[in-house]
Amino acid sequence: MSAQAGMKQSKSFYLVVAIASAIIIFITLFPFVWMALSSVKQLDELYTVPPHWIPDHPTMQNFVKVFTESNIPRYFLNSVVISVGSTALALMLAIFASYGFARFNFTGKKFFQSFVLVGQLLPTAAIIVPLFITLRVLGLMNTYWGLILVYTIITLPLSVYMLTSYFQAIPVELEEAAVIDGASRLGVLFRITLPLSLPGIVAVLVYAFVTTWNEFIFALCFATDSSVKTLPIGLVEFSTEFTTDWGAVMAASMVMTLPVALLFVAFQRLFVGGLTSGATKG
Repeated sequence: MSAQAGMKQSKSFYLVVAIASAIIIFITLFPFVWMALSSVKQLDELYTVPPHWIPDHPTMQNFVKVFTESNIPRYFLNSVVISVGSTALALMLAIFASYGFARFNFTGKKFFQSFVLVGQLLPTAAIIVPLFITLRVLGLMNTYWGLILVYTIITLPLSVYMLTSYFQAIPVELEEAAVIDGASRLGVLFRITLPLSLPGIVAVLVYAFVTTWNEFIFALCFATDSSVKTLPIGLVEFSTEFTTDWGAVMAASMVMTLPVALLFVAFQRLFVGGLTSGATKG
């Protein structure tokens, strides 16, 4: 009887977990499904009460409007250039800084490691004015390099923290063996450490890219020219004082979401492995 009772309890537990998982998945995916359906609805279907979940007359007119009657294609290109540039710069700096923290002992190491995270703790309101003054003095307002520099500053602290934990989890004996075989310190880093740290590097890459891709406040303040504006700023242009073209907003949101979704699909296993390894090792 006790064994049967235990089996029933196990089945009940798994059933509860399955139901809870289904509810969480539904809540998570519902906004994206609604966005996709709304992007192919006609204007009158968007305002029906009760709402039409499935469009009666699907149309691609919203996407046509986004690509032909707005600056979204230009903003998309700007977002790609800025996100890729800042991600590459942040990743490069994070690799060298993290390797130094993980493998070398020097005076003030603990202080500098803690100080790196201070930048991540500061609220946006506290740094936006200093950054604005800095970019203006350097002549980097309304430039790609200005936003790339700002986004590198934003994403670098957590990137360094994540990679430091991952590098510390790699046995130092592997690097010492490579040095004995005649490899230089840079050779050890690029031939031994980085290939073994691929999941952690991918986790940092995805984090930095998504953070930059979705950022709104800094882009709003530092990119007022259409030649530099990014996609989050472009979405606002479909709203006027009196109305909002929700069909175009949803279509543009689909365009904005697609690269991030593809990035997660492409690096899903490495991304999850990098996060869990960085959290449990070191």
